[in-house]
Amino acid sequence: MDPVRNPYAPGAGQRPPELAGRGRELDVFDVVLERIARGRPERSLMLTGLRGVGKTVLLNTLRSQAITHLWGTGKIEARPDQSLRRPVAAALHMAVRELAPRHRAPDRIDGFLGVLKAFAQRSAPTGRGGTAPKLRDRWQPGIDVPASSGRADSGDIEIDLVELLTDAAAVATDVGTGIAIFIDEMQDLGAEDVSALCAACHELSQLGAPLIVVGAGLPHLPAVLSAAKSYSERLFRYQRIDRLDRIAADQALCAPAEREEVEYEAKALDLLYEKSGGYPYFVQAYGKATWDHAPRSPITAADVRVAAPEAEAELAVGFFGSRFERATPAEREYMRAMATLSLVEGEEDGGRDDMDAAVPTAEIARSLGRKPASLSPARDALIKKGLIYSGERGTVAFTVPHFGRYLRTQPA
Repeated sequence: MDPVRNPYAPGAGQRPPELAGRGRELDVFDVVLERIARGRPERSLMLTGLRGVGKTVLLNTLRSQAITHLWGTGKIEARPDQSLRRPVAAALHMAVRELAPRHRAPDRIDGFLGVLKAFAQRSAPTGRGGTAPKLRDRWQPGIDVPASSGRADSGDIEIDLVELLTDAAAVATDVGTGIAIFIDEMQDLGAEDVSALCAACHELSQLGAPLIVVGAGLPHLPAVLSAAKSYSERLFRYQRIDRLDRIAADQALCAPAEREEVEYEAKALDLLYEKSGGYPYFVQAYGKATWDHAPRSPITAADVRVAAPEAEAELAVGFFGSRFERATPAEREYMRAMATLSLVEGEEDGGRDDMDAAVPTAEIARSLGRKPASLSPARDALIKKGLIYSGERGTVAFTVPHFGRYLRTQPA
């Protein structure tokens, strides 16, 4: 079939042609927006899940919903080596710029931008002995008003963020709308920044202010938030984003194909679900390869079998291999042991997919003939690189679906 008309989109954060199986999450967020618009209390939202389940796509879609409701929005991607100040300042600047044309008092907007500028510039590094930073280290946020003094500029990120977000919410209240800040890869925030963000959300919740944070991260994000503030378990609404069920996976494949007047045989859909496991990224990858190899409609199971090796080869290089290459030999040894044990654990737990099986760290040490403490550096490095996570104390699991399967096919 014509590859130019291929509707599937296996890309990082790239919206698929059919956002299947996420209707509940979209409906929940619509309710959140409507409740806040009516002055009702609501919690900020946290999306959690493995890589490849479509968290970034869903985050972008929720942002589009907020924009449709005339909210001010901004989005950032957290990085472990970057303070929260600069990116959150840029996101809030964008959100307030969206609201500014509807505000009746330009001076009020300028006043907030002065606070925002002071908050952003407070992150400038100081030289040895507390000297002023060199010119090359100074960062200007591109705000054409003088920085204010005495508000959100104490240098304590928790105090400053509470004051900044409170002032931003006041601007939204003036306009009769809200502000939503979207944070991707939220588990990568530093401990101090996570604590500050929780404190700010807590204050906003108590005030009933129209500003919410929508975060997305790996499955251990709730544990990261709980370690920062014990009340975070009650502070946020958590939504687990998982693989698609069979009906949703079929819809993700069939709906865009039907728009191109192409159909699938039932056995082809059976095999595609078996190959993809229902993970949205894999659904798109196998769908794209199958389309390119199928000679005509309807697409058959034989077409899927011919195309599957190409999809798997692309996943092996781009999705799995790139992550595997980031690991040191010691870290690869640790993950290989995990891969073997995760399969065993999955079988013992009712035959679940091995990627859902957490592995006790003590078992990994036993299988490698090592003491658990000696493996802590490898484990911690893998967590920092985002290849594994610790959802429960004493256990680890892969962040990437089917990674264990991939590792078991690689030579030692």
